[in-house]
Amino acid sequence: MKILVSLISLIAFLLVALPGPLYKFGIVDLGTAFTGFKFGMFAGIAALILLGIQVLFKRKTVTLSSSLTAVILSAIAIIMPLSMMNTAKKVPPIHDISTDLKNPPKFVVVAPLRADAPNPVDYAGEETAEQQRIAYPELQTLSYAQSQAELIAAAEQAADNLGWELVNVDASKGIVEATDSTMWFGFKDDVVIRITDEDSERLVDIRSKSRVGGSDLGKNAERIRSFTKELERVLGE
Repeated sequence: MKILVSLISLIAFLLVALPGPLYKFGIVDLGTAFTGFKFGMFAGIAALILLGIQVLFKRKTVTLSSSLTAVILSAIAIIMPLSMMNTAKKVPPIHDISTDLKNPPKFVVVAPLRADAPNPVDYAGEETAEQQRIAYPELQTLSYAQSQAELIAAAEQAADNLGWELVNVDASKGIVEATDSTMWFGFKDDVVIRITDEDSERLVDIRSKSRVGGSDLGKNAERIRSFTKELERVLGE
């Protein structure tokens, strides 16, 4: 029984730990990866049930180290998928976030890089905009007194500091484009920063859009917040 519990808990852990890297390196598709998540959670629950049976009916075979290991592996297998599902319930099922909802910044050089992406390069539309207004009302156009050249340089530096891959820096048009890859699954999300003149101020808008997935689990909004903070830090140096 002890070996069975240990084996199932290990399988459960691997089913939730490996799908991300396997998808990232193109070994499995996204559907298979998410299926692994589901079965990993079920296996984790099964391992804990079997451990309970072992404790109740075969207590002499129970050891602290093997039981603790099984609990930890099973808990990870259960908590990770549940955490993702819980996050999905808290955020809208959208993947295109912009600080300017009436005239979102357009992707230029990034556009052909998304040619084969399931999510098209065009803005998702008013329905998405309305969901964003409700979920992320704090995401608004930023205004600064610095020159456009200073803000372009700061935006480029902030993107680099955040580990984004710079794709395009067009100072004449006030555009910075970059791609950010998530650590675990390696999802590629694209960002465009637009800087425009408004009398004595410069307006900065940021748009972040996922290449795959109906819901971004709040990642694009989080990315815009992170960029805003980093931009402020760079400008304050």
